[in-house]
Amino acid sequence: MPPDTPLSGGPHGPTALRPLLDTVLTALAKGAAERGGPLPPGGPAAVAEHTRRALGAVLPDHGTGAEDALARIVRAVALGAADPADPLCAAHLHTPPLALAVAADLAASALNPSLDSWDQAPAASELERLVTGVLAREVYPAAALPDALVTSGGTESNQLALLLARERRPDRPLQVVCSTGTHHSVRRAAWLLGLPDPLAVPAANATQVKGGADAGGLDPAALDTALTALPPGPRLVVATAGSTDTGRIDPLPALADVCARHGAELHVDAAYGGAFLFSPAHRALLDGLERAHSVTLDLHKLGWQPVAAGLFVVADHSRLAPLALTADYLNADDDTDAGLPDLLGRSPRTTRRPDVLKIAVTLGALGRDGLAALLDRVAERAQLLADLIETRPGLELWRRPTLTTVLFRPEDADDDRVAAIRRALLTEGRAVLGRARADGRLWLKATLLNPHATPGDLNHLIELVEGTP
Repeated sequence: MPPDTPLSGGPHGPTALRPLLDTVLTALAKGAAERGGPLPPGGPAAVAEHTRRALGAVLPDHGTGAEDALARIVRAVALGAADPADPLCAAHLHTPPLALAVAADLAASALNPSLDSWDQAPAASELERLVTGVLAREVYPAAALPDALVTSGGTESNQLALLLARERRPDRPLQVVCSTGTHHSVRRAAWLLGLPDPLAVPAANATQVKGGADAGGLDPAALDTALTALPPGPRLVVATAGSTDTGRIDPLPALADVCARHGAELHVDAAYGGAFLFSPAHRALLDGLERAHSVTLDLHKLGWQPVAAGLFVVADHSRLAPLALTADYLNADDDTDAGLPDLLGRSPRTTRRPDVLKIAVTLGALGRDGLAALLDRVAERAQLLADLIETRPGLELWRRPTLTTVLFRPEDADDDRVAAIRRALLTEGRAVLGRARADGRLWLKATLLNPHATPGDLNHLIELVEGTP
């Protein structure tokens, strides 16, 4: 056998892993120290050059050994990372994962169960059944048979929503109806599934919708008009509970009323905002979510999980029936009749890692109150950042944050300058801010997912913007 090929499982796996993990952790620490900030300075060309030099030959004739390869490549990736654990890395829904979730993910990788048949994942498949059952009940507390599938994230979950809605009436084309601000994955899913282009309902005017739907929001009155004008046939309305750009939550109760009147199905993309179900202080933001036929939820956003940790949740287990499939080598009928669980209907994917393991560990370690504390902290930090911006005479706040996204810009800046400020901070490695267009103008976007961010960190972020020409 060639050297450096011990396996991660079995009774000897932990012994083989231990020194390798020490090498990885040392490399992570060195890379982060060398980076010295939220991301490396120099921009794409500098990062690419450093990464090429550290990597060397991708497939050398003779390997350099496990310790060298791990230390060299992990250190280079850590040095060149955009680190969401740095409070100044606040551009995207790119969460800093909890250490305990990462540790659990290591166990998933070491054991390597595949959730396409019970004989590859005996305990992991039961763990997934138990955890998804509880999480489905969080979304649908009064439903008789709610269910949830573990997915790779919002894109897969939204595609499942369209797929299953199409399959309920396969004889007639499904018309998807959404807002102009709906996540791009919905339009891509319609294209992949061969559906008509989604009908984009004009955005809500914030003064017309109770609660103040923001740019790109789904207006119940406009939705009613659009559904009335459509010819008879199956319709799926896609609403949003936490938009990527602004954190917008559509008026779910009113939208559910409109859908019920027209016999349309309702799917809610709550990939961002759905986790606030775990916060008693903020759960009311999601009133009406339980009236949707299906819901997208991502715990690798406001659940502090490593990617991927998505969920597709349905009010009734029977809605998942079109996913059923038999492959004799995985779920033969006689094996299923004999009591072996059938897992193929739990995902459109075949090979599937046990992402539920890190979720289960996090839920068990933190409990409801621990999750609520994290959620409440980041929501409070978003409000604090908005407060700080409002005290600065040279800055303009777009609106008070709904979730954890804050849009702001220098008062005297045009769009070109706003874009230039963001790129300067990025290229210099000083801060990572996003960008969003609202009310016809470009804004800097801070997405606050780090519960350890301090008021001083937020002040520093503002000072960096103010000090960038």
